[in-house]
Amino acid sequence: MHQLQAELGLPKIRVQRVSDNHAIFTVTPLPTGYGMTVGNALRRVLLSSLPGAAITGVRIEGVTYEYATLKGAKESVLDIILNLKLVQLKKDSKEPGTITLKTNKEGVVTAKDLQTPNDIEVLNPDQYITTLDKGGKINMEIRVEKGVGYRPVAQMQKTDDTANLIFVDAFFSPIKKVRYDVEATRVGALTDLDKLTLEIETNGAISPEDAMKFASNVLKSYFGLFNAADVAVEPDFMTDPQKIIEKQQEDASTKPTQESYTPIEILGLSPRTLNALINGDIGSIEMLVKCTESKLTNLRGFGRKALNEVAAALEARGLKLSEE
Repeated sequence: MHQLQAELGLPKIRVQRVSDNHAIFTVTPLPTGYGMTVGNALRRVLLSSLPGAAITGVRIEGVTYEYATLKGAKESVLDIILNLKLVQLKKDSKEPGTITLKTNKEGVVTAKDLQTPNDIEVLNPDQYITTLDKGGKINMEIRVEKGVGYRPVAQMQKTDDTANLIFVDAFFSPIKKVRYDVEATRVGALTDLDKLTLEIETNGAISPEDAMKFASNVLKSYFGLFNAADVAVEPDFMTDPQKIIEKQQEDASTKPTQESYTPIEILGLSPRTLNALINGDIGSIEMLVKCTESKLTNLRGFGRKALNEVAAALEARGLKLSEE
């Protein structure tokens, strides 16, 4: 890790949840230039390398190619396929699966009408597919696969010769949006540090936090190839994150504990008594309970009545004046 982090400590990560599938990550402070380096690397991996599920083929009863029409359906077969591509799916197993759509009801057909096996979940059941007229029907099998990146129809046709299967180009990524921004920030006298803001939105198949972890591990696995021997070069200028943590813990243990400060205003004292205490440089309850009765009565404008008022207010909170 950068030598600068030994002085500043590890960067802090703050996660702001916009919704279940949408989060904003803020990382700061980073050395100059690291915001762009880290943000761009994570963005590229998030968009290209996260596994997800997508429809790769459709078999429709009575149809052999995508430019046909389906009797009783408002949309053409091509439009139905385009609508099916908008269905967001989550698949647990790696093996290809099949979902079916078989209905003859008049009206709107949506993704909730799909019959799915146990390992496939439809994430947007309200997605429109088609509208059937009276007497119309639709009977189709939809192949779903789990993969990474983009797979065009031409690539599938080279390796699959399933009869009457209409291939569908597939984009597997569960990431809907990734955006990063780098701003200048400061820590003390250092004014040229970076603050990285990374916004991630998924389709619900994976949480933004898990997506970030996956992308980080992918990058870590590739960077590890260049350090297979696990030998540090110029170790004096390479900071181990564990050593930073240990140093922070050591500093925290030796740092004097800051005394609590509870304003005496919350005791609800009369203005005369309150002013007498403040004028005597007693501004907190912690300072007040260290005072003796004799010290208080020596304050200007502080008499026996004020002393009784203070004692009663402290007693109500389970406290009392010092006896020493």
